[in-house]
Amino acid sequence: MLSYQHLFHAGNLADVHKHAALAWVLDYMTRKDKPLTYVETHGGRGLYDLTADEAIKTGESDVGIKAVARWFDGTPYGDTVEACRAEHGPNAYPGSPWIASRLLRGDDVLHVAELHPQEHDALKQAVPAAHINHRDGFDMAYSVCPPTPRRGLLVVDPSYEVKDEYTAVPQHLAKIAKSWPVGVLFLWYPILTDARHKGMLRTLAQKFPDGLRHEVQFPPARDGHRMVGSGLFVVNPPWGLQTMLDQLGSKFSAL
Repeated sequence: MLSYQHLFHAGNLADVHKHAALAWVLDYMTRKDKPLTYVETHGGRGLYDLTADEAIKTGESDVGIKAVARWFDGTPYGDTVEACRAEHGPNAYPGSPWIASRLLRGDDVLHVAELHPQEHDALKQAVPAAHINHRDGFDMAYSVCPPTPRRGLLVVDPSYEVKDEYTAVPQHLAKIAKSWPVGVLFLWYPILTDARHKGMLRTLAQKFPDGLRHEVQFPPARDGHRMVGSGLFVVNPPWGLQTMLDQLGSKFSAL
């Protein structure tokens, strides 16, 4: 979707949910002394300025990371946000490609796709160590999976502005899982007031009966905002992820 720019939403509560989990997974996977591959289908710009006009217009980070940063002191996510601020200024916020580039090691491999021209150009500057692809994210994933190194993680985070994505995503994941059965597949989805994600989840549950599903609810960021929660579906979840997500969920339940 070439009209979508995540800068309007960077650092919101959905990002907090997604990125806290992602940072934990990467921290866990890099404890083993074996290289891994990180593949991301919708990278965005990788690095965000929360004082940009787009971010100020929605105010989503004000009730997001700015309000709950204290939750993550001493965690992989909290440490990564602080590292991003130290490098790029106090109003910087890391997208998932930046988080990955920070937590992965020199012998790990990063493949990230972004189709939006301006977002792609910004991503190349934000994450110069990654293989940045200006192409459809799933086409890129098919071209590199199964990857080398074979151990690794696929992150799927579409805009969901096209309703067909809700039906297409499970098909893509099933195809990738067939070619890369050992890969950790990490999917984020929004929970909107019309609950349009439920059909996708039914399909995912059929295709991946052992998949881990985790959702959090939160108040809308502003009047009329349709997103009221955030969801994750993880295939081949690392050991301990469920416990971490349960702890994270208890924080959201207090909002």
